[in-house]
Amino acid sequence: MHYATIKVNDIANGTGVRVSLFVSGCTHRCKGCFNAEAWDFSYGQPFTSQTEAFILQALAPDYVAGLSLLGGEPMEPANQRALLPLLRQVKAQFPEKTVWCYTGYWLDSDLLASDGRARTEATDAFLSHIDVLVDGPFEENKKDIRLRFRGSSNQRIIDVPATLAAGKIVQKEWGDFA
Repeated sequence: MHYATIKVNDIANGTGVRVSLFVSGCTHRCKGCFNAEAWDFSYGQPFTSQTEAFILQALAPDYVAGLSLLGGEPMEPANQRALLPLLRQVKAQFPEKTVWCYTGYWLDSDLLASDGRARTEATDAFLSHIDVLVDGPFEENKKDIRLRFRGSSNQRIIDVPATLAAGKIVQKEWGDFA
């Protein structure tokens, strides 16, 4: 896997101060994508053990609320497999920190369904380490800059642990981010 960039002290991609990893590779190719250069799976730098160590170190300060995964597309099958060891380390070392993931895939039909187009042997374990999933492709005709934590109104902000426990989509409400 390659990654486009890592932002430390990011306040735009989830609640609180976050470390944001922008992975490379995306097959959605959404019109109007803000990060089209990261569609290429070879864009940027290789994701190595040193990259993982840097991210873990950046997460260490108490003021950092957690990790955000963006892209490209973190839920591309190859990226899921590559990111799972990082997610395990993050939750083992920092169980109090949240993990947000942004994906153009739909949780219910593309990731959880047995025939989902992005479902892999790593998907269930991957999702078990995610606290908030922003799902759905960016749709330029539904772009709304007033939205918090998403680019277009078709996208959902999902409480993943509650969704997995309930067996149905549980969306976060605006009051949850106060």
